[in-house]
Amino acid sequence: MEIEKRLAELGLTLPEPMQLPGVTLPFPWVRVYGDRAYVSGHGPLTSDGKLPEPLGKVGAEVTEEQAYDAAALTALSMLASLRRELGDLDRIVAWLRVFGMVNVAPGFHRMPAVINGFSDVILQLWGVEAGQHARSAVGQAALPFDIPVEIEAEVVITPR
Repeated sequence: MEIEKRLAELGLTLPEPMQLPGVTLPFPWVRVYGDRAYVSGHGPLTSDGKLPEPLGKVGAEVTEEQAYDAAALTALSMLASLRRELGDLDRIVAWLRVFGMVNVAPGFHRMPAVINGFSDVILQLWGVEAGQHARSAVGQAALPFDIPVEIEAEVVITPR
């Protein structure tokens, strides 16, 4: 449980599952196939599984710094889903790909700086060898529930 130990050392806690009353999502948060786990788009969550404030567009209602923090919370949200599915975060041996989407106001173009919030958490926990990943950071006109960021990923895992 090395990753869980690092989380604790960094003072980070994984949130409860997302609570979206009245919304049905007909897909899994994590789809395991062979030695890969494909992670559906995640947004930031508070420790009790709710959407944190502020919501809205980066460059308008949300500052770049707040969006960076939201991306870091998104990493924790994703790790919580991976732990529920895999049973142990140490089964993740490599982060391959991260696709970051930022809910942007017209004129905002610093999407990579926002998604760094996610990447920085992963690199702190897994280090460069296993944590370094290919990445995209794109701007979107809107994201579900008005969240400032949504991120999906692909990781390599060890078998059970």
